[in-house]
This record gives sequence, C-alpha cells and structure tokens, in this order.
Amino acid sequence: MTTESRPNRRRLILFLLLMVLVGLNLRPALSSLAPLLLRIQVDTGLSPLAIGALTTLPVLCLGVFAPLAPWLAKRIGPERTLTLALGILIAGLLLRGTPSVPSLFIGTLLAGAAIGIAGTLLPALVKRELPGGADLMTGVYTMALCLGGALGAGLSIPLADLLGGWRFSLISWGLLAGIALVAWVSLMPRTPRAITTPQAGGSMRELLGQPLAWQVMLLMGTQSSLAYIVFGWLPTLLQSRGYSEAEAGWLMGASVMVQLVSALGAPWLARFGRDQRPALLLVLGCVASGLWLLLQADIQWRWPGVVLLGLGQGGSFSLALTLIVLRTANSRLSGKLSGLAQGGGYTLAAMGPLAVGVLLQLEVSLDAITLVLLLIVAAAAAFAMLAGRNRRLDLDKSGKLFTH
Repeated sequence: MTTESRPNRRRLILFLLLMVLVGLNLRPALSSLAPLLLRIQVDTGLSPLAIGALTTLPVLCLGVFAPLAPWLAKRIGPERTLTLALGILIAGLLLRGTPSVPSLFIGTLLAGAAIGIAGTLLPALVKRELPGGADLMTGVYTMALCLGGALGAGLSIPLADLLGGWRFSLISWGLLAGIALVAWVSLMPRTPRAITTPQAGGSMRELLGQPLAWQVMLLMGTQSSLAYIVFGWLPTLLQSRGYSEAEAGWLMGASVMVQLVSALGAPWLARFGRDQRPALLLVLGCVASGLWLLLQADIQWRWPGVVLLGLGQGGSFSLALTLIVLRTANSRLSGKLSGLAQGGGYTLAAMGPLAVGVLLQLEVSLDAITLVLLLIVAAAAAFAMLAGRNRRLDLDKSGKLFTH
C-alpha cells in the first residue's frame, strides 16, 4: 500500500462511518411518531384527519425542501449544508416534545425539512467519495436508514413508558442527532471540490425534459408513499385488528428491522442483471404480499407478513436510491437527479399518509384501505418497468444533457 493510498483509505472508512451515523438519524423522527399516535390523539384531542396531517407533514417537507439541498451545497458547500440540516433536525425534535399542539406541528415540520435536505445530499456525497462503488455503498446508507427506522418504531412505546410520556419519548431522539452533529462537525471530510462543481449543462430545466428523470421520480414517489403509510399508519391499522399498541409497534419495528437485509442485499442483486427491473418487481411483489398478510390474512400469518413487507420495502427503497447513482454519469448529475427524485417523489409520497387519514376519518373498511395500498404497489411496479431499464443521463461534449 502506497503512502498516498493510506490517507485515502482512512478517509473512505471515516466517511462510511459518518454516513451510517447520519443515516441512523433520518428515520426515527418519522417512525417514532406512529406507535404513539393514539396517545397523542387522546392527550391533544386531535381528530383522525388532523393526525393524518401530522403524519403527512414531515413527508411533504421532505419533498418541498429536498430541492434546496443542491442550491445550499453550491453556496456554502455540502459539508456545511449537512451540518445545518442536523442542527435543524435537533431543533425540530426538541420542539415537537414541548406541551403545545402548534409546537408539535412546527417541530415535525422542521424535522421533515432537515431530513429532506440531508437525505438529498447523501447520495451525491456517496457518488463523489465512492464513484466506482456508489450503488453498493448506497445499500449501506439505506441499511442505516432502515436501522434508524426500526429503532424509532420499536423503542417509542418503551421510551414513553420509561421516561413518563410520549413527549419525552419524542424528545429523546434529539440525543442521537446531537451525537451525529458533533461527530460530523469534528470528522467530516473536507474537500475544496463541492458536489456541484461548475460545469456546463445539466440544468434542472434540462433534467425536467428527460423522461428517465420523471420515471425515477415517480418510482421514488410511489414506493415512498407506501413506506410512509407504513411509518404513519401501520400500527393504527394493526390495532384495529385487535393488536395492543405495544405489539403493533413492535411488529412495525420488526418489519423495518428486516429491511436491513434487503437494503444491503438489493443493490448486489441488481448487479446480476442487465437492468434493475427483475429486482424491482421482486421486491414490490414482497411488499404486496406482506401488506395483504398483515391486513387481511389470519393473525397467525403476521410474522411471514412482517418479513415479506420488510424485505420488500427495504429492497424497493434501496433500489430507488441506487437508481439515482446508476442513472447518472457524475456526482453533479446525481445531485440534480437526487433533488428532483426526492423532491418531487416525496411530495407525491405525502399524499399517501394523508389519504389513509381521510379514509379512516370516513370510517372506510380495512378491506378498502388494503385495496388502495395494493393499487399503489401496482403503480410503483409500472414505473419500475420504465425506470429500471439500463439507461443513463450524461452530458455530451457541448454540455447538453442526453439519455443513452
């Protein structure tokens, strides 16, 4: 090993560890809320529709604020932008635990905005630091997201019981975010080269003219809609089948924990084929099967349902993020496509939790809600057939964006 390669290797290992630590913080703010919704509703008197808005708000913020990430990275650098996002996340986590209903919504908004910015930055940072293995390293990052989501879902009720209320349970996740902020500020990779290095071509307007960019965005939106419906409403739907709030929370937490396996394995699976369509259809089929088993089949099938849903959702999200780096030729285009796919995709995804809240407000049957969820899976499969093809966005010699 040369003297020059040792610092590079240390930088790579350090970056991976920081990426995992930051990724751990990008889901507990969302998943920790769902098991506590009934307690929140009883204490605050919020209607099912208002609770639906509460679950929708952070997902909507993911979409609204994601396009800010490339803009901020260009002006203050990606490292400082991620520092800012972590600071906002901590503020949101602390604020939503204060004894005020408006603070609950404002804190949730801030947390969603911070996650939208940070989540958009990380795929482009991965592409910059690991251009040759960006797809596989995206799987590692996705695994960290899934682990954070599982911890948030599984520990929210025990933390509420231990700390004396749901407000303290929500606040407690600020500690993990604080650790990530300190580690990032102290150890973040510093480079004079930003994600959005000056380069002709590849503007957002040009990107919007590429069907491939829309296909990736719509796939991201539909599969994310299912993910945030699960984060926001699965415990409530399970409780309507007779599960206790603790068991419903643990079932969702176990499902998110299973996502670790497919989040890491799906990018490897996708490499075996010429394109990613077979892998995408496989994981989406698991999502459909898991949802049906949990919401419609006999209660004895709950654990196979948990496993299938976890494998499907971990794999579909990991592959959707992987497509951002596989469908672009460089980190600049990855940053642009990440902003579009996550910005537009999460805005679309926010309609899912809100729709379920409306259906519950109207006292629609669980059978009808299950059908709606399966239709969303079908839409995701249709977009997967387009986005999963072996194509890529690139710039020609004149700097014009094209697909090949």
